[in-house]
Amino acid sequence: MTDAYGNDAATSTGTIADTTNNAASGAPQRAESTERLARPLIKLAKACGLATSFIDQLGTYTEISDAALVAVLKALDVDASSDEAIVRSMTQLEVENSKRLLPSTIVATTGKPTGITLNCSSDADITASIELEDGTAFGHFALLPNLNSGKPDLTIAPDLPMGYHTLTVTVDGREGKAAIIAAPARIPVPEAVAEHQRWGWMTQMYSVRSRESWGIGDYSDLKRLLADAAEKSKADFMLINPIHAGAPIPPLEPSPYLPESRRFLNVTYIRPQDIPEYATLPADVRAQVDALHDSVAARNDESTPMDINAAWEAKRPALRLIFEAGRNNKRELEFEHFKTTAGPDLDSFATWCLCFEVWGAPWGENRWFFEKTIDDPAVRQLVEEHHDLFEFNRWLQWIAAEQVNDAQHTALDHGMTLGLMQDMAVGVHGLGADAWANPERFASGGVTVGCPPDFYNQQGQDWGQPPFNPRYLEATGYQVYREMVHSMYEHAGAVRIDHVLGLFRLWWIPQGLGARNGAYVMYNHEAMLGVLAIEATRAGGMVIGEDLGTVPDYVRRILADHGVLGTDVEWFNRVDDSPNAGDPYRAPQEYRKQALASVTTHDLPPTAGYLNFEHVKLREELHLLSEPVEVFAASAMAERTAMMNRLVEGGYITQAVADDVEGHVQEIVEAMHAMLTDTPSLLLQAALVDGVGECRSQNQPGTSSEYSNWRVPLADGEGHVVHTDEVFDLPRVQSLSAVMRREKR
Repeated sequence: MTDAYGNDAATSTGTIADTTNNAASGAPQRAESTERLARPLIKLAKACGLATSFIDQLGTYTEISDAALVAVLKALDVDASSDEAIVRSMTQLEVENSKRLLPSTIVATTGKPTGITLNCSSDADITASIELEDGTAFGHFALLPNLNSGKPDLTIAPDLPMGYHTLTVTVDGREGKAAIIAAPARIPVPEAVAEHQRWGWMTQMYSVRSRESWGIGDYSDLKRLLADAAEKSKADFMLINPIHAGAPIPPLEPSPYLPESRRFLNVTYIRPQDIPEYATLPADVRAQVDALHDSVAARNDESTPMDINAAWEAKRPALRLIFEAGRNNKRELEFEHFKTTAGPDLDSFATWCLCFEVWGAPWGENRWFFEKTIDDPAVRQLVEEHHDLFEFNRWLQWIAAEQVNDAQHTALDHGMTLGLMQDMAVGVHGLGADAWANPERFASGGVTVGCPPDFYNQQGQDWGQPPFNPRYLEATGYQVYREMVHSMYEHAGAVRIDHVLGLFRLWWIPQGLGARNGAYVMYNHEAMLGVLAIEATRAGGMVIGEDLGTVPDYVRRILADHGVLGTDVEWFNRVDDSPNAGDPYRAPQEYRKQALASVTTHDLPPTAGYLNFEHVKLREELHLLSEPVEVFAASAMAERTAMMNRLVEGGYITQAVADDVEGHVQEIVEAMHAMLTDTPSLLLQAALVDGVGECRSQNQPGTSSEYSNWRVPLADGEGHVVHTDEVFDLPRVQSLSAVMRREKR
């Protein structure tokens, strides 16, 4: 997901930089006026972490409407519905701050001292203690009075170990606690990546199927793709779509970027035949499983949009048969260990799945999501009455974790440096497991996350996901974020953060106001970057932030300082980050070193399709344009011409090839990837769709049912399905692999 809006008009470094109105002098307005800043609503919004203005993609100053500010504040449980309410809310906020002994969350940098000013008098009776993550005490800290403020400063020594710790302070009998996130200043680059540039593939794993699949690609297909990519193309990683958990039964949400939970895995990708118990099934039960597979196996050869519901309707009963067959003692102990390690969130997720299956999908006429909490007696009774189904949903998560782990180990065993690169979605479904079981973690009132309009999405985007409540995250030491990130690194060598600007702020859209009329809400990026640094360092992995669009320089600087790689895409990488189609493209030597560089993204058609203006045709067909198609087509042509000019100037193609794009599509696709190899970027990425010559889009932003998003199977340029075991033997894929290895120009 790409947010092309990155600059808060009142903040380029996180603080108000200029409050003068330049309109009178003739200069474009870049900041809020003194009069606007003096308004109580604006003061309250800023005190609660809202940006009240921003600079859009084209550099236009934009103020957030009062209606949006009031609605977003309400979602944070702050009443701004009247002048009197604003005064009361500001007073309440000031009182709360005055009573707080210390911050709820403290971010410490390992190897450096950490100072905290306590909100009390230096003359008070103060005691303090630090409990480390492993339960032991850490006594290397000092309490000293601050002569300027009259308040005591607590300084923690630089040898505080990396991890999650707890600081307890007692002042005159009043206790305060803070979670300490002690993280390295920078995520270290793995030695193998630091040695020389590494490259890998990107694919929507569900789109690549074998004859043993159940109509969609699965974790065993992923395992084979990883092994073949390592052996036959010498790739070092593979970025896949998010594999977060979805609904337990149809109707399934096609988008992997709108999961029901980010804490758990998508079980529809399980391969039943690779579960150890399948091999020991009684003959009659195994025949039932095989018959269910055979009922959908023919779909693996179809190039039309996949029927994910039909695939799951066949696979789920097969999995239930395997589950009911039981396990030997060793496997049962492993299952019990998994449940214990996963903790109460696994039970919450399984309970939501159970409610979904017995009471129905929580959208439409079913009201259980809104009328019953997880602690409701009726919910507890449901679990008791259907404990086998509850246990089945926990078992599915165990099997999914085993198969993803197997895929990652296979990748590393076959020589990949990083192996699996997982993709973290921005958020979760508003009626999903996370939002039902723990509503306190999210903003209230039906606000969702998205972004304002930009060149690529002219209506703006509403991703339909409730945002994390930053107040909850702060109050709980980012526990939910810690667990989510940790679970992803259990199965991956790298994690890509979709819309990484969301670590700093998210565009909240109040219900009914539309994507254009939202407001940016700020987050404690240092805390979340600290969590990422701890988990990536412990796993020996990497973090890649999707920072496409007009992201503020300070954001990219902070990410780089923490060792988070950015994302450079050739189609977006213009000189001076120009948003204007037709402006010249940046030379590859000017790309960032600390980046994952690629030709395209999943939100664009494959490069062959993009060169042939599939995005223009599709947007016109779906009525997504806010301007005449001729205008958009002209900008697309200007964009393509500018790219051809860059390739000719760099010596990647001749002018004759540039003048006949339609006759040299594969040559141009390979030339664009050859240009990638001349960048200094640490990681390079090629898309499997570009390898096989696919033209169809996997996703068209701004649509749902209008297009077959996230259901397009992998096929070549002629529409022939490409199966898992065929991918890396295709001459075209081998040719592109040679380009990525610098063996072919």
